[in-house]
Amino acid sequence: MIRPSALHDLSPERARLVRLFQTINFGRIEELEIRNGEPQFSPAPRVFVEVKLDSEDGPRPESRLSDFALRRPIERFFEQVARLEDGTIERIEVRHGLPFRMIVEAVPAGVLS
Repeated sequence: MIRPSALHDLSPERARLVRLFQTINFGRIEELEIRNGEPQFSPAPRVFVEVKLDSEDGPRPESRLSDFALRRPIERFFEQVARLEDGTIERIEVRHGLPFRMIVEAVPAGVLS
């Protein structure tokens, strides 16, 4: 599989998620369903925006661009999503418009055997 390097290389669902990261800028997404390695927006995930009261804040400057190069955290995030294939990402922390950390429920090997 060829690694996407720009927004236009992503599927519409993945591009929509990148745009959501940019809009949030600081915050989190919860309960994002993944099917066949693609984010799903039905049912809609829960979105939380962190509002800073001591400074101006808003979406990332890239959100106004029609295309741009993907940063490494986005590439790594989608690598993990592809590995998950089907499931739920319980939480994605977003910082500076980029996925910073994700929490996925996992069952340790041998526990259910």
